[in-house]
Amino acid sequence: MPLSPRLGLLASLTGVFACAVALAACRSPELPDLGDDGLSLGSLPDPTSTPPAWAAAAVWYQIVPERFANADPGNDPTPESMEGAWPLVSADSLQAVGWETRDWTSDWTAPADWETRLRPNDLSFTIPARRYGGDLQGVIDRLPYLDSLGVNALTLAVTDSPSAHKADARSYHHVDPHLGPDPDRDREQIALENPADPETWSTTAADSTLLELIQAVHARDMRIVLDYSFGRTSTQFWAFQDVQESGRQSDYATWYRADAQDDPASPNPSESGETGRAGESGWPAFRTVDLSGDPARGIPLDGDLAPGPKGHAFAVALRWLDPDGDGDPSDGVDGFRLEGAEQVPLGFWRDLRKLTKAVNPDAILIGAIGWQEWPETMSDSAPYLGNAFDAVMHARPFPTLRQLLDPAGAQISPFEAATDLGDLYDALPPEHLPALISMSGGHDTARLGTTLANAGATYDEDETPRTQPGYDTSRPDGAVQRAVRLYRLLQVTLPGAPHVNYGDEVGLWGADAPDNQKPMLWADLQYAPEILRLGPEVGAPGRSTRLSDAVAPDLDLLAFTRSALSLRGAYPDLFSRGTLTWEPDGDLFRFTRRAGNRTAVVVVNLSESPRATGVPVTGSTIPLVVGVRPTNDGGVYTLDGRSGAVFLSDGERQRRCPGDDRSRPSTRRADC
Repeated sequence: MPLSPRLGLLASLTGVFACAVALAACRSPELPDLGDDGLSLGSLPDPTSTPPAWAAAAVWYQIVPERFANADPGNDPTPESMEGAWPLVSADSLQAVGWETRDWTSDWTAPADWETRLRPNDLSFTIPARRYGGDLQGVIDRLPYLDSLGVNALTLAVTDSPSAHKADARSYHHVDPHLGPDPDRDREQIALENPADPETWSTTAADSTLLELIQAVHARDMRIVLDYSFGRTSTQFWAFQDVQESGRQSDYATWYRADAQDDPASPNPSESGETGRAGESGWPAFRTVDLSGDPARGIPLDGDLAPGPKGHAFAVALRWLDPDGDGDPSDGVDGFRLEGAEQVPLGFWRDLRKLTKAVNPDAILIGAIGWQEWPETMSDSAPYLGNAFDAVMHARPFPTLRQLLDPAGAQISPFEAATDLGDLYDALPPEHLPALISMSGGHDTARLGTTLANAGATYDEDETPRTQPGYDTSRPDGAVQRAVRLYRLLQVTLPGAPHVNYGDEVGLWGADAPDNQKPMLWADLQYAPEILRLGPEVGAPGRSTRLSDAVAPDLDLLAFTRSALSLRGAYPDLFSRGTLTWEPDGDLFRFTRRAGNRTAVVVVNLSESPRATGVPVTGSTIPLVVGVRPTNDGGVYTLDGRSGAVFLSDGERQRRCPGDDRSRPSTRRADC
């Protein structure tokens, strides 16, 4: 199915590109004209401020396609396709050292011959130059696996980009050719377009593969959301390339930020891969207008993007929301996950929301909000919800849970954890809380098992042995694996939509970037052992004495994750919208969820010794257990040390403890 050249709505937007196109003949009757300037959204209805109903029942899975599955080695990346990505090694230099795609099953810590020739003994430099060849066909082929896992919503980055993570776009409006079946032909096709004129945009083979993926996902009653970074680009982005060539005479010079120390006509990339432009990423950032606010003080940016990049982003959003332009968005994506959202003014996000909801009222907009002050204070999500986003990538609960579940012993008490989480949840709009994406990390944080193994280290601060001596990167086992399971048990029963970062469900481990972007572990592949070259010396205090780690998917963890996600999927109302009563009791972290006649009592024993707790409901089943199954003595259950369980009742509550309806933690005993 070819992509539509984009309706009358898109025709209105092209005015901001200084290339007005008369497309009135194909104007969609469902979408009104946006005005002569291409930016007026006044004729569009105000969207609802609440998330789509399906978001509360979503179970999310985040994919980096380049690292998920390689179905077609013939479309693997080339040095030319990586030009401009960190570590800023030219294609000629990579070819000179014999660069080649890495074997999917090779030892992550072992440098390839070309890496040694490029820069010996410096994996932090050479790993970002690796490519493993994952593609969209690989995602399509593995959809049965994802379906069986219990996830029902996918988020993935597919933008044409020189990097593996795809956050630094070369162009927004095409899928990266190397994620599709014919990259050479796609590049020839793209070269014939005027990227500023949506009427010239074609449908590449990679674009078509994405459309096939969308169709296959929807056929399984799942949702699919695309990742975008609309506030910034790579230095290879077509508009920035024109600025580099023509300087201030470029038609796009006003698209990018500039000041006296930062002339867009004279980019000066530093060794770190940054261009010196605004935004923490260092990638070229789009110009903003009418700016106010200060994210560092907890005040979101307001204002707007400059008209050029704003209109272009709108055209891209329309392209994927309703690909064939027939007014029926069922063939399009189900929304967007938006990186670096705090660096883009709220005015842009409000208008993108208005446009998105006009095309598909059931689409979701998810903000990935960064730190207010790294690494001490995460940004408050509340100001971004409703008027801009339906949900955010909600990592704020995780540091508290990480301290609570520290395999070396809880750093905070259950009462303190309940208080912290209660304060956090109470500060958020209740209509958005069920849709917030409850996450432990993503493409820019250490893996779940690894960050729990190093819970004594500050979360997301130098979580790598390259900068933090003593950081353990060996394969998590024992107490750490128990902590991983306890986290998943709490994640699926606490407020928010559960999120799984690809590979966490099978125990993929690794420090912060780039070591968190290892290839996916598949049971039908045989992997080389991973030599322990990173982290503390073998035999150092707190370090395993192993010389290497076996690399294979943890099938027991996979089975547990399936059970946990299936429990969440079976009772979405209970765990997404049910009441929440905190009931911490000594070493027991405990709470109750209720919806109608259905009750779930969730208990985690953080002690190393058994603890007893009463469950004031009869007819309880125990659908999810971490550790030894609790024993029952007349409604008093004994939980083994470092274990957890969910007690579920579908019947009437038999009795209520005093204060059952309060949402704050109490010092009373949980069994009354």
